Amino acid sequence: MTAGAPTAPRMSLALFDLDHTLLPIDSDYSWGEFTIDIGWCDPVVFRRRNEEFFAHYKAGTLDIHDYVRFATDAVRERGPEAAAAAHERFMRDVIRPQLVAPARELVQRHQLAGDTVVIVTATNEFVTRPIAQAFGVQELIAVQLQRGPDGWITGEIAGVPSAREGKVTRVEQWLADRSLDWSDVDSTFYTDSLNDLALLERVDHPVATNPDDRLRALASDRGWPILDLFAKQ
Repeated sequence: MTAGAPTAPRMSLALFDLDHTLLPIDSDYSWGEFTIDIGWCDPVVFRRRNEEFFAHYKAGTLDIHDYVRFATDAVRERGPEAAAAAHERFMRDVIRPQLVAPARELVQRHQLAGDTVVIVTATNEFVTRPIAQAFGVQELIAVQLQRGPDGWITGEIAGVPSAREGKVTRVEQWLADRSLDWSDVDSTFYTDSLNDLALLERVDHPVATNPDDRLRALASDRGWPILDLFAKQ
């Protein structure tokens, strides 16, 4: 008998949620607060609506299409140059102080081990692309923003939003684009939220990371690892 060809090793794939997982803050919520601080939004009206959307997110009832229209309204009005300049200030003043060592070191450990690292977030790509790059991560699966004929964002979502079950769909699309599927990867997913249950249940190694109370309880019941990156921050 002729021995079969050796099986190719599976890609080690490390998937990370972003907000409250790698960052101790919610970048989308913080961007909204930042737009208030720089005078782009009415503080009373915006803060009330932002709090309402954030409560729906935590409860798992967020209409992400409505939220993205709301969250990108000020950016759309100012245009790309002003938006880019504001985001640079946002990175400097808000995000970079929150790039804490335990989170950076966790990402770097996977990178040094040769793993493919991907951030998978329900926050839109405008807010999160520079944050992923600050972590040294080039592969980002975020809510994609539709662009109009002028090339600027319209406030609508392009494709499947990377939220809840949509994270599984978007990761599967990412794999398919590379002629891969789940059987080709040894996958780990770090997240803080029960909103990400679908992806937690799909990967080989779910890790509850700085978990909310509901996820902490579920992880304990199922014997999933629990990681607290910000316990001493």
